[in-house]
Parts: sequence; structure tokens; C-alpha cells
Amino acid sequence: MIARLTGTLAETTADSAVLDVAGVGYQVLASARTLDALGPIGGTVMLLTEMQVREDSMTLFAFGTAGERESFRHLTSVQGVGGRVALAILSVLDPAELAAAVSRGDKAMVARANGVGPKLAMRIVNELAGKLGNPALAATAGTPLAKGGAAQDALSALANLGFKPADASAAVAAALADLGDAATLDALVRRALRKAAK
Repeated sequence: MIARLTGTLAETTADSAVLDVAGVGYQVLASARTLDALGPIGGTVMLLTEMQVREDSMTLFAFGTAGERESFRHLTSVQGVGGRVALAILSVLDPAELAAAVSRGDKAMVARANGVGPKLAMRIVNELAGKLGNPALAATAGTPLAKGGAAQDALSALANLGFKPADASAAVAAALADLGDAATLDALVRRALRKAAK
């Protein structure tokens, strides 16, 4: 299972990017939101990934935040929502907006995505009700991970301690807000653990 990739951005298209990782080019499909945040060709990028294996294909999906990947996993658990449809939804709704739409039962908001009709939007809203968590927490789970450094290491540390990705992201984001971007890894992890315990 490929969980994340760090490498040089080699090319982008409307719905995908190619990352050069130690001489191997990985093609990843991503939401428009993630692709827009990648920066220039030739830059170093870190992306979280989710691999889907089918009888006739293997597809790697990429995300700029842990919150987006968590939302993708929930979306693809709904019957009729494949990876590309989930990315289409995440292109128009960030994790916080998706959580808010589901908590309000707002199927029209979900149906704004390409390939999502009223029936599928209703199924998504019904099946994900109560699963996406608090919309306010989802907003903090959207902290970009592309910057790497201490924040990324803190996320890994919390994940190794058994925290769910969305919970780890929320705790690290809150710790970063308190301590600032210059915080050390040790200070971030300690503060994030305190935040997670509340």
C-alpha cells in the first residue's frame, strides 16, 4: 500500500499529476483543489495517497490534506461513488463544506459536482450522516501537508500512536495555530497530544 509520495512535480493535467520519486514517475489522480495547490513544475511536493486495485487497473489517488483523504474514503464507501466521482465532489466541496452539507442534509450542494445526480446525492447525504464528524473540526483537518517539516512529522507521530488521520490533523492544526510555524517537532507533538485529549 502506497500511503504517501514525496518527489518532484513533473507534469500536471486537468485531473492528474506525475510525481518523479527517485527516477520513477507516479501518475496520481487528484481533485482540482489539490492540483491547484501543487505549485510550479519542478517543485518538491508531498502528497498523501490512496491506492485502489480493480481487476483491470490500479489507480493512485492523491490528496493535499489528511482531511481530504479521509473524506475521499468515506465517499467511496457509498455505493455508486467511485474514485473519480469522489474527486469531483472534493473539487467543489472541501472537507468542511462536505461535512456541513451532509450534516444539513443538503443534497443540492453535493449534486453540484460533475457526475452526481439527485439520487446519488441523496444516497451520499443519507449514508454519510454522522460519519464525517463536526464541520468545524473538518475545517481544521484541512491543513495542507505539502509544506512537510515538523508538522508532517507530528502527524506521523500521532498516526503511529493510533490516532485517526482526521483527528491527528485537527490536533496538529490546533497546535500549529498556538505555537506558530517555527515550532519544534517535540513542542508540536506535546501540544497536539494535549489538544487531542480535550
